[in-house]
Amino acid sequence: MTRDANGKPLFPLGDLVATRNAADCVSQVDITAALQRHMQGDWGMVDTEDWEENDRSVTEGFRLLSAYESTGGTRFWIITEADRSVTTVLLPDDY
Repeated sequence: MTRDANGKPLFPLGDLVATRNAADCVSQVDITAALQRHMQGDWGMVDTEDWEENDRSVTEGFRLLSAYESTGGTRFWIITEADRSVTTVLLPDDY
């Protein structure tokens, strides 16, 4: 897990947006908790290869993808663009 020793965000999120599906299916509490994890390098339910790619992408400036599950069982993703201008919360079907 890639985390700043002081618990500070590893990267800026930029503008935060969510698809209509994500906003309708995932609570704001779940989204907020996942965003906290995402910006501290806890990539959630991604496989080892994607986890390692995200760890590299933090320092090399590439796109970041995390996957989480809401308390209601809905799987959702968080994607931060390579230029860190936008972070999007979406359902896999929205991609």
